[in-house]
Amino acid sequence: MRIFGEKWTSASADEWTRHDFVASVLATASYFLVGIGTAGALLLKLWGFVALAAGVLSVVLMYLVIDPKLRAMSKTFAKRQQEFLDHVEKTTRWEK
Repeated sequence: MRIFGEKWTSASADEWTRHDFVASVLATASYFLVGIGTAGALLLKLWGFVALAAGVLSVVLMYLVIDPKLRAMSKTFAKRQQEFLDHVEKTTRWEK
């Protein structure tokens, strides 16, 4: 099972997988590293710039891991939402 470039269906994207675990670890790392890195960079410390760069890298990796899964789920949600809105429009339409 790959981490990057996985092809998702809406049913498989709705299940908890290791992609979610990896994305949660990367999210935690990105918050920590960007916060610490910003403070260090403002103090003009080398470790601050390194931490900030690592934080930005973790954000990019998190996006690459979880975005395909979120897109698959979003397509299904958008379809169901449109069906619901059509149903509401049909049942509440004012007839002359």
